[in-house]
Amino acid sequence: MGKTATLTPTPHSLLSLLITIIIITSSSLSLTAIASQPSITPPPRPFKATPRFLRHTINPDRLHRIPQYKYETRYFYQQLDHFSFKDLPKFPQRYLISTDHWLGPRRLGPIFLYCGNEGDIEWFAANTGFVWDIAPRLGALVVFPEHRYYGESMPYGSREEAYKNATTLSYLTTEQALADFAVLVTDLKRNLSAEACPVVLFGGSYGGMLAAWMRLKYPHIAIGALASSAPILQFEDIVPADTFYNIVSNDFRRESTSCFTTIKESWDAITSEGQKENGLAHLTKTFHFCQELKSSDDLANWLDSAYSYLAMVDYPYPSDFMMPLPAYPIREVCKKIDNSPDGTSILERVFEGVSVYYNHTGKVDCFELDDDPHGLDGWNWQACTEMVMPMSGGKDTSMFPTYDFNYSSFQEDCWNTFGVNPRPRWITTEFGGHDINTALRTFGSNIIFSNGLLDPWSGGSVLHNISDTVVALVTKEGAHHIDLRPWTPEDPDWLVEQRETEVKLIQGWIDDYRKKKKATFNV
Repeated sequence: MGKTATLTPTPHSLLSLLITIIIITSSSLSLTAIASQPSITPPPRPFKATPRFLRHTINPDRLHRIPQYKYETRYFYQQLDHFSFKDLPKFPQRYLISTDHWLGPRRLGPIFLYCGNEGDIEWFAANTGFVWDIAPRLGALVVFPEHRYYGESMPYGSREEAYKNATTLSYLTTEQALADFAVLVTDLKRNLSAEACPVVLFGGSYGGMLAAWMRLKYPHIAIGALASSAPILQFEDIVPADTFYNIVSNDFRRESTSCFTTIKESWDAITSEGQKENGLAHLTKTFHFCQELKSSDDLANWLDSAYSYLAMVDYPYPSDFMMPLPAYPIREVCKKIDNSPDGTSILERVFEGVSVYYNHTGKVDCFELDDDPHGLDGWNWQACTEMVMPMSGGKDTSMFPTYDFNYSSFQEDCWNTFGVNPRPRWITTEFGGHDINTALRTFGSNIIFSNGLLDPWSGGSVLHNISDTVVALVTKEGAHHIDLRPWTPEDPDWLVEQRETEVKLIQGWIDDYRKKKKATFNV
């Protein structure tokens, strides 16, 4: 008997319960011009489907099938505001810790700290097998602190109170989160008499950005960082705004040009069908939705979400990270689209293809578009304040529709939702980004930027060596932070080699640190 799948689509507006990157879409308009000029003509879909980082939430039906690691769950009471002396209530930050393989303070055993992302920390711990796999080899203590305002680490006693308004949400920032990590690990080291033990940071996606930024902001606390799939350059106009969607499109085109063309042509077919009498009912039936579509945009966003996620998780082996998927899922999608019988319509071909993502098991009878009408999601707040990441859809190079940007509308939506105005230049002011080569060569060291070129977020990351100690490990066939995934027998040779390189670099950081400490003690 089939089941109904409740699947959250990419939202038509800013409002979304998903952990969603809010994107600035732009054609050729620079951010400087946008901020100082009146709004441009709104596109037909002003708040288009927006790509985002992988959604990390606990799904009880799949939790038993992902690796389980042994750790203790603890809580540390954090300052709500690290940068003032107001008498504010503290909140319990959850963290997971394992000392099973730690060499201990006398042998300067390393501490591996994973910078928690925008979600439940248990999910990140379960899907970051690399850290657990190498901890015994390097004798490391492992700690996974949860990001404030996510999972169980809620200020004000509950999610409802924490997300109540702009005042209660005002402490949800990257700066506060990094300070949480710094205070936690410093206190942990003190309690373990491990003040001299080196700390190595790990993170993937947004967590990778945090790992790189923490190494730069707190170099006295951590000796190095592995930042996997970390788009630290996806701000303002540092990288071309159409990079993300071009990479997604190229991932499909490399498998099949006819598949690419079918998807590119499908958007007009969807719009045309949706404008007909009973067109939405026909689209609902074709794509097997449980309730009738209210807009063809909802369908377009649902497809956009699937294509973007497929590019991120285009792993060379079967995975169950987002959905149960086969190896090289984009290849399988294109096979479905291309091998449909003669006479199959474009829309029917697209449905067959996208079913690889949404219904690979074949157990789903119909799909729910489960959108949150309130949008009070932590990442939406971050996107409306600091994490404003410019993005667009190109006319010729992308299989997606061309999208323009209306900054005034974006700003207005943030104001109407949260009562705040975005600060699109704050991240580059706080952490840098422009002329990244000079900045990292001058002030950075011991950072690994790892990326797979199939991952659409790779276009916003560091893809070349900056110095001998700030290095880029780039794999042609890699997808979203695949190097941090648990080891599997299906791992290709290039992935095994990449991880070995990462281990050697991290081991080198630790060895150098110990030598310097020993030299200091001898003096």
